[in-house]
Amino acid sequence: MTNIKTLKKEVAPYEKSTTKESVWQIINTIGPFFLLWFLAYQSLSLSYWLALVPIVIAAGFLTRTFIIFHDCTHFSFFKSRRANRFVGTAMGVLTLFPFDQWGHDHAVHHATSGNLDKRGTGDIWTLTIDEYVAAPLKTRLAYRLYRNPFVMFVLGPIYVFLLKNRFNRKNARKKERHNTYLVNVIIVSLIALLCVTLGWKEFLLVQGSIFMISGSIGIWLFYVQHTFEDSYFEEDKEWQYVLAAVEGSSFYKLPKIMQFLTGNIGYHHVHHLSPRVPNYKLEEAHNNTEPLQNVPTITLMTSLKSLRFKLWDENNKTFVSFKAIKSLSKSKSRISTEAKPEL
Repeated sequence: MTNIKTLKKEVAPYEKSTTKESVWQIINTIGPFFLLWFLAYQSLSLSYWLALVPIVIAAGFLTRTFIIFHDCTHFSFFKSRRANRFVGTAMGVLTLFPFDQWGHDHAVHHATSGNLDKRGTGDIWTLTIDEYVAAPLKTRLAYRLYRNPFVMFVLGPIYVFLLKNRFNRKNARKKERHNTYLVNVIIVSLIALLCVTLGWKEFLLVQGSIFMISGSIGIWLFYVQHTFEDSYFEEDKEWQYVLAAVEGSSFYKLPKIMQFLTGNIGYHHVHHLSPRVPNYKLEEAHNNTEPLQNVPTITLMTSLKSLRFKLWDENNKTFVSFKAIKSLSKSKSRISTEAKPEL
């Protein structure tokens, strides 16, 4: 599994996109999304609770839309870079993500995932036990707040998608800045148009609900695919790309309908090993590459355990809860007491 050349060679045949499959995926994703949006809007005249049915399903298709955007930022969805940029920017408008800005941060995430010395860009804030214990009180409080499920999965989408994505990162190049401005202008124009034609309350009820559900799903998927018990984190001198990919990214085994709506992103280990594999070939690459089948596998039920994983234990190479700090402190205190010589 540690042989980079062997694994890369086995996965290489799946790195080529197929225009027909890519176009069909756009059709079977965007088409249902707009149809469900319209049904939700029409259902509001009867009841919001009735509209909630197509809203929830539409949120799934918006998640699938984000996967198309995601593939385009890797330039893996089409052979043409121009086609990837055009479609990716359009999908970014629907999902509230600027193409170049997110593409940059996500590329850094791939290049540094699991590297303890290169954390901080495009990833989830993760502290080791020692870092947490040594941190000042305000940092510990901020970290606990950040790791709170309500903050991460409810307030998180609002902050990241609506606010953070609207501003360019420091030192962004001209092309990246202009792409962010373009996406922002299109988003504001579309919102204004829909509010005027459909009514601002109706628009917010439908799109706001879809946004919150799909946003929470998106952050949950990213979180759980890198935050599982026996994940992978190493200092730079020990860090290895392949191990970070196949041991630090989970195989999230989902029911088929959820696998469809999440664009096969559950095969995250395959994606991290080779970002050039389009999402519709990830399952095939996994099934036909034996070493990739022996990776950390989680299910819907077992993934819920990830909610209690807060800190990385460097000594035992595992995620632990905040409670583990108390247990560790008591253990060290007991050892220290036992080690004291009798007077």
